[in-house]
Amino acid sequence: MSDGPTPERPPGWSAEQPPPYGAPPASPWTAPGSGPEDVPYGQPYGDQPPPPPYGAQQQPPPYNPQHNPQQPPPPPPGYGYMPPPQALRPGIIPLRPLGLGDILDGAIKFIRSNPKAVLGLSGVAAAIASVPLAIALAVLNGQMLSMSNDPESIRSGDYLSNLLAGYSGVIASTVVGFVVTTVLTGMLTRILGRSVFGGKVTPGEAWNLVKGRMPALFGVVILVGLIMLAPFVVLVPLLVVLVANTSSAEGVAGLLGLTLLLLLAYLVYMLFFYTKFAFAAPVAVLEGRGPVDAMRRSWRLVKGDFWRVLGILLLTGLLASLASSLLSMPFSFAAQLLTIAGAGDGGAGVIAISAVLIAIGSTLASMIVYPLQAAIAGLLYADRRMRSEAFDLVLQTAALEQQRQGWVHSSADELWHPSNAAGS
Repeated sequence: MSDGPTPERPPGWSAEQPPPYGAPPASPWTAPGSGPEDVPYGQPYGDQPPPPPYGAQQQPPPYNPQHNPQQPPPPPPGYGYMPPPQALRPGIIPLRPLGLGDILDGAIKFIRSNPKAVLGLSGVAAAIASVPLAIALAVLNGQMLSMSNDPESIRSGDYLSNLLAGYSGVIASTVVGFVVTTVLTGMLTRILGRSVFGGKVTPGEAWNLVKGRMPALFGVVILVGLIMLAPFVVLVPLLVVLVANTSSAEGVAGLLGLTLLLLLAYLVYMLFFYTKFAFAAPVAVLEGRGPVDAMRRSWRLVKGDFWRVLGILLLTGLLASLASSLLSMPFSFAAQLLTIAGAGDGGAGVIAISAVLIAIGSTLASMIVYPLQAAIAGLLYADRRMRSEAFDLVLQTAALEQQRQGWVHSSADELWHPSNAAGS
């Protein structure tokens, strides 16, 4: 065999000369029988895949629609990787902008974190507001049932007097409920302000903290109520005049259509101002503002996030109404059955038992609904301040200091003051 140049042996090749890109020399620390000289030339070392042929085109990685070429991918979990830190949560909510789940969870934790104060105050307020209403409804139901059983014996004057007597009790109960729920809202809001940091407030301490804010709180509720009822000053006389001057069937149909349109317009009006002034009560209590200033502050906080605030208020209001109905329905149904069963006797005992059943059901429902509504309004207010004023940084700084000291001081209530707001 010739040693001359061949296609496998280029010119200048020599047996003493190693081939180009040959295998590296064996390491002196390699155990016998395991060195690189045992690996055939051109084969990969260990379990590594073989390199692609020279000049072969590399296949691109599979397309990832979520990959942004201008942003480097996050590092894989492993050595040196640290997940993002969790938001500080000393109390019922994380100290960051809140989502719907955070608000609902915080409202439930608000009740569970201080049940004696929250449920105790709500129960007392609900009983005070429910008893007059229960008596009025029981009497009204008994009168209506008696009149339906013997309609010929009831003159029109007696019919109107019975209705006025029943509804006067309902109106009186509504006024009592208005006063009681306003006071309760102020006290629950003050308890909520401390619960955000994980602190607790006794009912007596809550009253001492909020009693100086009661005039402003009543002023807010009265002004908002007047704004809500203002359209009736024009609509009610207008409808009375139209009813008096309408006699034909076409006119009655047109009047019904106009009434529906006016009711729809009033619904839009009510939802708009209800959302705009949703934070007026928390502002009056926590920030120490006057009624008009609190309403202006609420208007500014809602600005830019109206639809989100409206949606959360409607959803949580629907959930609260559903919970209230489920809790009070068995007692109301039992009272109705008792009234129907004892209609022939017409005794005061039936009315009294019906009133007691209605009061129990209303009290149980209000014990849950009142604190939920107050907590949702207060947490939404805190969320808007964190989103629009970076108020979460103020809360986090205070929470870290309280953790260092090991307790929640009453000075935490001062953090809600408007001086800590960037846009106040």
